[in-house]
Amino acid sequence: MCFQEIYKQYRSLVFTISFQYCQNKEDAEEIMQDVFISVYENFDSFNSKSSIKTWIYRITVNQALDFIKAKKRNKRSFFFSAVCIDTPHQNISSPIYEKPDKLLEEKESIARIYKGVHQLPENQKKVILLLKIEQNTQDETAKIMNKSTKSIESLYQRAKKNLQYLLEQNEEKSVLYGSVI
Repeated sequence: MCFQEIYKQYRSLVFTISFQYCQNKEDAEEIMQDVFISVYENFDSFNSKSSIKTWIYRITVNQALDFIKAKKRNKRSFFFSAVCIDTPHQNISSPIYEKPDKLLEEKESIARIYKGVHQLPENQKKVILLLKIEQNTQDETAKIMNKSTKSIESLYQRAKKNLQYLLEQNEEKSVLYGSVI
């Protein structure tokens, strides 16, 4: 299989996975570009013990995580430099929202769930994204994450429990802060 065929076959998969991690189209496109550069540069070293899909999946997840970590470092660096510079800070006002309709409420619920998922430890976040968002089987997820199927099942159960706890905590905070505002 040539690189162009690989690109055509897996570009939407790579974009979808990237977008699930970063929640931003431009960032997902940048990650996708990095993934296919890595695939192109490392194709000769591809180990045919796993499928190309699994290999590309791993590269995508790793690139997405690296991208997010780098972005967080840049944000911290920017924040640190902003604190150190003697310039007046502008007040940032939050937008005023009207009472949302049902569709907006659903979008907000989905956003809360994604926010909760992204607060989970990396392996728990991966297992939820791979199993529930990407709808891989436990066997496929085990191959992608280099773990046994039993450990994926256990990791998923911990992730569900932790996500439920995080969502409840975030809900309590929003009720508490919502009543103050």
